Amino acid sequence: MISRRTKEALAAAKGRGVVPGLHNPRIGAKIGNEAMAAAAARFAANVLPIIREIEAAGVHTHAGIAAALTARGVRTMRGARVWGASSVGSILRRAVTKQGTPQ
Repeated sequence: MISRRTKEALAAAKGRGVVPGLHNPRIGAKIGNEAMAAAAARFAANVLPIIREIEAAGVHTHAGIAAALTARGVRTMRGARVWGASSVGSILRRAVTKQGTPQ
């Protein structure tokens, strides 16, 4: 049973002097935000070359690129099968922001 194991683990941690819980939520939020930003940057770096291939084939609208990514079976960052135009726009904005100019 999970609750019994959880209680035992918490008791063991307390026995070692560990105080459960986050003491400063701002620090936790900052760490979480930094981790999400890093993950988004890695994902965008992996998907951007595919987007550039689609653009080279003549598709330039965000909706068209989203449809092409969906057709190719490329999953979104959160694992969805269907892309939205706003997700494509976010990745393209990230590329512009990173370099200062479109890649």
